[in-house]
Amino acid sequence: MLFDEEDVAYEEDVIRNPYSLKSWFRYINHKTKFCSNWVSVYLVYERALKQLPGSYKLWHNYLKLRRAHLKNKCINDPEYEELNNAYDRALAYMNKMPRIWTDYCEFLLDQCLITRTRKTCDRALRSLPITQHYRIWPIYLKLVESFDIPDTGVKVYKRYSKLIPEDVEDHANYLKNVGLVDECVQKYLFLLNNEDIHSKYGKTKHELWHELCEILAKNPTKIKSVKVEPILRQGIQKYVDQVGQLWNSLASYYIGLGNFERARDIYEEGMTKVMTVRDFTQIFDAYSIFEENLLTNLMEQANNEGLSDDDDLELEMRLARLEYLMDRRPLLLNKVLLRQNPHNVHEWLKRVKLFEEKPKDVIETFTEAIQTVDPKQANGKYHQLWIEFAKFYENGNQISEAKYVFEKAIKSNYKNVDELANIWCAWIEMELRHDNSENALKLIHRACVIPKKKYDYFDPTEPVQNRLYKSVKLWSMHADLEESFGSFDGVKKCYENIIDLRIATPQIIINYGIFLEENNYFEEAFKAYEKGIALFKWPVVYDIWLRYLTKFIERYGGSKLERLRDMFEQCLENIPQKFAKEIYLLYAKLEENHGLARRAIKIYERGADAVLAEERYEMYNIYIQQVASMKGVTATREIFEKAIEVLPDDQVKEICMRYAEMERKLGEIDRARAIYVHCSQICDPKTNNKFWQTWKEFEIAHGNEDTVREMLRIKRSVQATFNVEFNFMAAQMVVPQTGKPGDAMKSLESVVEAEVQQVAKSKEISSVPKSKNSIQFVKTGNNEEEQ
Repeated sequence: MLFDEEDVAYEEDVIRNPYSLKSWFRYINHKTKFCSNWVSVYLVYERALKQLPGSYKLWHNYLKLRRAHLKNKCINDPEYEELNNAYDRALAYMNKMPRIWTDYCEFLLDQCLITRTRKTCDRALRSLPITQHYRIWPIYLKLVESFDIPDTGVKVYKRYSKLIPEDVEDHANYLKNVGLVDECVQKYLFLLNNEDIHSKYGKTKHELWHELCEILAKNPTKIKSVKVEPILRQGIQKYVDQVGQLWNSLASYYIGLGNFERARDIYEEGMTKVMTVRDFTQIFDAYSIFEENLLTNLMEQANNEGLSDDDDLELEMRLARLEYLMDRRPLLLNKVLLRQNPHNVHEWLKRVKLFEEKPKDVIETFTEAIQTVDPKQANGKYHQLWIEFAKFYENGNQISEAKYVFEKAIKSNYKNVDELANIWCAWIEMELRHDNSENALKLIHRACVIPKKKYDYFDPTEPVQNRLYKSVKLWSMHADLEESFGSFDGVKKCYENIIDLRIATPQIIINYGIFLEENNYFEEAFKAYEKGIALFKWPVVYDIWLRYLTKFIERYGGSKLERLRDMFEQCLENIPQKFAKEIYLLYAKLEENHGLARRAIKIYERGADAVLAEERYEMYNIYIQQVASMKGVTATREIFEKAIEVLPDDQVKEICMRYAEMERKLGEIDRARAIYVHCSQICDPKTNNKFWQTWKEFEIAHGNEDTVREMLRIKRSVQATFNVEFNFMAAQMVVPQTGKPGDAMKSLESVVEAEVQQVAKSKEISSVPKSKNSIQFVKTGNNEEEQ
């Protein structure tokens, strides 16, 4: 062996200290850094390992270096075998070092040396303590998964599952991949039955069940060691909310075995047991596809080979079976909804309609529904079942059976009294449809019997039959029947009973009064209205009061004026503002036609204060109009002034302009001007141009130069109050005329002067002047001119 001059010092050092690890590594580092021949480096490593064969650091670095140099070489290179031998030599000393074992196993696996890798993994498992086996098993499992060695893989996974049973899912997946479905199913069952073991991939038990079902359904002929049907039925019982796929898997299992009849039985059983529409849809769709596929296969066979008589019969039978399945779908779906909620009245009635052409099935469905539905839990109108049941017999001209159904119905229990009342009403209406008015009257008398012992209408502890006598619906029908087929006394007694039971409504009171009026019992009608008034409070009593007062006035006019006044005062005592307008106007109209004008005016005054704020303006207009017609326009001044005080600003403007116009017509120019001045404080010139134009025209007709200036001054002041930049606007108006911006006040004064001159000019044109250079203004409304 030849040495370079630089190596001499290192050689002397390792000769002096052959067992010093530092000396050898200094030598190795030197050779690695300055020598391009890696063989010499290997030789130094070999010499060091000969002196220190138990050094893990030396072995690890040596093997790592040699593996790095083999990275880009073919696995057939002889150096691979040299490195394998080096690993074997290292393991003779390093058999307890897991890193050496893992590197060696991975290196052998990369060379695709299956048998040697397997034996090395076995040696590693025997040499290392069990606490370090987890380092070796991933490599071992990778070996059996990377190559097609199912026999070896099964044995390896069996050993691995004994050590780590938590990874049984990987074992099951491997068995499924290599086609050993029977063993795979056993592992899935072990995983599902063991509550302490959970999926390492985060799958739920339900997902594992579905995977198991899929395996069983796709490989029915490979399952030998387990009974499939009990397994799937166990899952169906456990996961009741998502059983559609499990039922389909069970049926698919039998389809795969060729047992089609058993598959049909499974589909039928599933459709009759599922509780949700989604599961039913899954099963029904799979069932229909199954039947269609059988039919399609048979038709293809017929096209290719022709049909015998037996095949033709089989084809017709399968086609009939598919049509029968499709026809049953609405009934099967309805049954699912009824299993969800057997107290769903609407679904029961839908089921009856589905059996429309099968009377026997309709009767059985009605009977089952009445026995099944609990009235307290019914979703829908329970009494509708009885009524439709009776109508079914009635439509078949079986009136006696319909009456029998109603007899049973009135004895049944219900959630509330209205349902029982509807049963009675339906029975009575059936009698009327068949022109049995006497039976209808007998039935209504039977239903409306007042018991000696009184019961609370809203007491849930009492049967509805005991509380029926207070049903407004039933008594209303009683009154209608008595009016149509009974006597006057019978009608009167019926209405009196309603009032005595205190179940009357305002409409019933009005109907009672109308009935008495039609029979010319006016005082009796008025007494009925008074009873209704005593029963109700505002605002319910409004309609009764209005009809009572109207009919009394029509009947007696002013002959019983004091009685009418007392009635009106009683009505107005606690009347809400919402209903006051009509009553006050009716009261005032009475006084105008039959009483005193003074009292009518006072009533209008009271009414203007009693009505709603939004109706007050209209009420004041009527008040002013009526006072003007009765006492003259001058008597309306106080009313105008009061209206101005109480009405909102937007309505006050209209009142003020009407007030000022009235004063102008009366010749009171100063009063009219004062009204305009008062109203101007709430009229923004920018938004109320109509008011200012009216005032301007008034001043042109009746004012002078000073009044016009005063009006314009007020207008400017109001503009400032409403935050209108009048000065800026006036300046903008002046600038185009003068061509330069001037003083704001001077510009404003010039605008005012221009308006005054315009007013004077218009007055001069419209008047007859006494001299050419004078401007004349009208002082009063008497056309007197002043020069």
